[in-house]
Amino acid sequence: MSKQDYIFLVVALCLIFCLSTEGVAQEANESFMIGDMNVLPGEMRSGYLTVKVEEEGDCFIPITVLNGAVKGKTLALVAGVHGYEYPPILSLYRLKKLLKSKDLSGTLILVHVANLPGFQKRIIYYNPYDWKNLNRVFPGNPEGSQAERIAFVLVEEVVKKCDALIDLHCGDGNEALIPYCYWMLSGNKKLDDLSKQMVLAFGIKHIIIDETRSKDVTASKYLGNTAVLHSKPAITTESGYLGNTDEESIVRNIQGILGVMRLFRMIPGEPKIVKEPIWIDKYEVIYSDCDGLFYPLTEMGYYVKEGEKVGYVTDYLGEICREYRAPFTGILLYILNTPPANKGEPLFEVGQVKK
Repeated sequence: MSKQDYIFLVVALCLIFCLSTEGVAQEANESFMIGDMNVLPGEMRSGYLTVKVEEEGDCFIPITVLNGAVKGKTLALVAGVHGYEYPPILSLYRLKKLLKSKDLSGTLILVHVANLPGFQKRIIYYNPYDWKNLNRVFPGNPEGSQAERIAFVLVEEVVKKCDALIDLHCGDGNEALIPYCYWMLSGNKKLDDLSKQMVLAFGIKHIIIDETRSKDVTASKYLGNTAVLHSKPAITTESGYLGNTDEESIVRNIQGILGVMRLFRMIPGEPKIVKEPIWIDKYEVIYSDCDGLFYPLTEMGYYVKEGEKVGYVTDYLGEICREYRAPFTGILLYILNTPPANKGEPLFEVGQVKK
């Protein structure tokens, strides 16, 4: 090959490469339809998903969609499944102001408050009209109670329309909780690897390896698990405690979300991957056997030994009903830090650190 032919070949290859990468970089996004909103490429729109409930009247789910001008992943961020968990909710409102659709690749769905009735009534765990825990009734029922109908709308309009999902939680109004995440295993290696990348990119060091979730899509129970059973990589995060609105927890949520967005190339930059994650390969929630008052004897984040007394419950006359001990040696992921104890509700959660 002559020198002139060689130069011509190099220039031609460079031209082909530039044209091909330019085409990828400038591949236009499409309109995104959610509820009755049609969000154009490069546009941000906010509105409500309507949940039809005849008995109590319709309720609504406030959402924002940022539809990037360039094609990419569709990432759903869901806060407020429990209405008293404030840092994730405040994080998404702040994120709405921080991001610009025109600078985004792909589409971002912000579900600001999934359980708006619970948020309005300042209730932990439950929906105030049917007294059901929204994060225990997925995939929901279009003809069911209010919580079941909310779950159904979230599945149809959010889970089925996204490529990946983050279910954002924190310690409810009664829970002193350290930051941690759930990595839910499906048995599908490709899907599980993607979820693992997400949880490491979110940046919280304590990570539960969760193999306990139902594999039945008709009884998925939890929002994050529902997404996984629809073959969508998903993680559940916990950042915040005792119904507080502390800046540290809010910022931790925002940084985690941005990390996952960088992982998916939705915004520029590289995610800060957790360097030394603390994997938790076994966990157990301890529930109260009676109604009364709970007295914790240790604190969130402390290590307890198997059989160690963690707290006790008294009846309403102050007499001890039962003492509660650690089922195995591990870290206290959360513990109740307010007095009311109700039969069948959690008191604390212990996680075993993987060796």
